[in-house]
Amino acid sequence: MSTRHLHARSLRIVVTGIIAATALLAAGAANATPRSGAAAQAAADPTTVTPAGDEYAATLTGEATFTAGSVTVTCTVSEATGQIPAAPGNHNDAGPVESGINPPTYDSCTASLPGVEATVETTGDWTVSMQNGAPATAGLTMPTAGFVLKTSGLAACTVTAAPTEAATVTGTWTNGSPSTLAFDDAAVPVKVEGGFGCPTSATSSDFSATYEITDTTDPGADVTVTS
Repeated sequence: MSTRHLHARSLRIVVTGIIAATALLAAGAANATPRSGAAAQAAADPTTVTPAGDEYAATLTGEATFTAGSVTVTCTVSEATGQIPAAPGNHNDAGPVESGINPPTYDSCTASLPGVEATVETTGDWTVSMQNGAPATAGLTMPTAGFVLKTSGLAACTVTAAPTEAATVTGTWTNGSPSTLAFDDAAVPVKVEGGFGCPTSATSSDFSATYEITDTTDPGADVTVTS
């Protein structure tokens, strides 16, 4: 399943220390028991992702922003790719359709502090799981230490997401031309290392992003999540 260009209008990771419980919930969602109502329904809804077997892509629109304490890193270029499973793997009678994606890349990054440079590196096996529902959702899972943000210069910090185990953030999927996937303050655990100016006590961050999903095998087709 190729992700053409994940259009992240505002991808913001705000490192705070107060959302550890939410981050734990995101990372362990697969083992959680649905509470009631929408959560239970989402776990049971049949899901079909089409077009089966097509590659898709996503590209950043606007800026990707990562905030760690007083340091904000802004990236203006980001992309990822993936492929929808071939039939019958693109359908699940009672749950999400999952597939691998290439690690998203982030380039042309700048820091808010003078004299500070920033880079983002992503590695490992990333996956996305799309679930039909009202609304439809998609979970983006990063591997252990699969996202590392580094600053250098006056503040030399390393922010590692999912530092001890894989973590999942869940967003809302909207079918369209193109379809979109939006994350709104989804929590992810982090570990911050470094010296002066680095928020080393932070254990969690918020993730906000909007991705525009496009079929790269057939540009005239739309990637959709249905029952």
